[in-house]
Amino acid sequence: MRRMNMSTSQPGTESGYTWSIRVYYEDTDAGGIVFYANYLKFFERARTEWLRACGVDQHRLAEETGAIFIVRSTAVDYRAPARLDDIVKIVSRIERLGRASVDFAQEAWREGTLLATGTIRVGCVDRVALRPAAIPAPVLAALRRGPGVSRELS
Repeated sequence: MRRMNMSTSQPGTESGYTWSIRVYYEDTDAGGIVFYANYLKFFERARTEWLRACGVDQHRLAEETGAIFIVRSTAVDYRAPARLDDIVKIVSRIERLGRASVDFAQEAWREGTLLATGTIRVGCVDRVALRPAAIPAPVLAALRRGPGVSRELS
């Protein structure tokens, strides 16, 4: 999926990082509706782009610090279907920024219609031991300054 550069007009997008994608045939089921698990892929890609927007290169982070981010938990609420060729805007916000984890609230929108909401907890772990690790200080600072971060977390 490619990133689409488009302006946002969905309610609630003013305070979040927005990343847009087009729905491809491979994203849909036999009925032409986005397969439910693909919203998790859309959310994952938006979080990755959000990290890039914060100046965090995940490959370099792993190489230099041994820290990687993994999904610890997810919850998704489906509201309306997306279909083939739709442009879906994913809005991502940090709800909580901890020492070793980040809680995201994410929304999928199509032209003012809320399609799905998700809450995702991402943990920082040592890539060798796969044990929790503190988010490196420069990354934590970048996350606090990033788009879609509540000013209470700054």
